[in-house]
Amino acid sequence: MTAGAVIHVVDDDDSMRTALTRLLRAKGYEARAYRSAGEFLMADRAQAPGCVLLDVSMPGPSGLDLHDALNKNEDSMPVIFLTGHGDIAMSVRAMKAGAVDFLTKPVKREALIFAIEMALSRDEKQRAEGERRRSLQERYDILTAREREVFARVTEGKLNKQIAAELGTSERTVKAHRAQVMSKMQVQSVAELVRAADRLRDYVAGIA
Repeated sequence: MTAGAVIHVVDDDDSMRTALTRLLRAKGYEARAYRSAGEFLMADRAQAPGCVLLDVSMPGPSGLDLHDALNKNEDSMPVIFLTGHGDIAMSVRAMKAGAVDFLTKPVKREALIFAIEMALSRDEKQRAEGERRRSLQERYDILTAREREVFARVTEGKLNKQIAAELGTSERTVKAHRAQVMSKMQVQSVAELVRAADRLRDYVAGIA
């Protein structure tokens, strides 16, 4: 069980919401309940690890609508859908959108707990990846403009003499910039630098 994890139960059915939160608390989880997608979005959820148990059909924004909204945030929590009706098309849409599971009510305890464990494991991996990405972004941010130019060309596989010709400088200067790039990015090899560039591609494009 992930330390400090919170299970968010979003369901307009009072009895179902109560039953789920009681079950989760009995299993040792911290559970918070919401009557609607809007109530969930308005709540102060901080940045605690966790997942969302989400009813598909609710008045106002549906569970699928809420899932779409959450997916716009790259650090969104994993979602487990709950439905009173087994709709294949709906389940396919949910899974394609990244849902961990699509469970039909009344849900079996074992299936629910297994899905939650899967969701929390995914959340933990997503958070670790997010932290690595933010760390890389912070390192990239301290590169000078010229070091970023060298970074881009090195990760494209260009040789020092090619980079020197493109930038109108000497190979010795390129080597010095390259050494600074490797140091600031905290990598030991060009292969590591290339992997860092792959993770930073969207970020670099966004600030270019």
